[in-house]
Amino acid sequence: MDAQTRKILEGISTATLTTVLLKKGLRNVWLRGAFPKQPGQKRVAGIAFTLRFVPAREDLATPASWASPISTRAAIEAMEEGVIAVADAMGVTDAGIFGDILCARMAKRKVGALITDGVMRDMEGVLATGLPVWCAGAAAPASVASLTFVNWQEPIACGGVAIFPGDAIVADGDGAVVIPQAMLANVVEEAAEQEIQEGWIINEVQRGVPLPGLYPPNEETKARYAAWRKENKT
Repeated sequence: MDAQTRKILEGISTATLTTVLLKKGLRNVWLRGAFPKQPGQKRVAGIAFTLRFVPAREDLATPASWASPISTRAAIEAMEEGVIAVADAMGVTDAGIFGDILCARMAKRKVGALITDGVMRDMEGVLATGLPVWCAGAAAPASVASLTFVNWQEPIACGGVAIFPGDAIVADGDGAVVIPQAMLANVVEEAAEQEIQEGWIINEVQRGVPLPGLYPPNEETKARYAAWRKENKT
């Protein structure tokens, strides 16, 4: 993701993005169970780096597996600066997929954020790393108590949503949303314009304009907005 696209997305709410995607026929884009863990956590945007867990199997889900070439540790070393790590934990909430040490390494590598439908362990330490985290909560047990890590950078289902490596992710106080890679440029353009229009509508509401015909806008309102937009084009 180039810097300009990231900057634009950081100014667009996930609520706006879900509306734009809905108009394009995509309803299932909001990741269930992934919520910000810090009050006032800033909006983040970046390209998805996917991680996949499956149910624990006793011969694979062991502390020794953490040293395997296929491990969360190896996956973190493959992450590039600015990516959004998205982990499919199948909604499991009784084992933390990452702790403070792994998150500290991700922060050191300048990963943009970690998003999962699972939970974290060592939560106090995780938050102290400064890595933005969206998750379903906290649990003390390690991941291998309930999960087996199997791979990274392949299609996953996180929070009931299909996510492919290279898709765009935006996350804020309302949760996290995926934008399919092929639709990114068009969605960014439409969403940025919608944010401007809704800002104008808010000003109209504050001026005392009634909602019928204003939101959604009728033809007269559209014409007034178009005239204002022409005068204030940026």
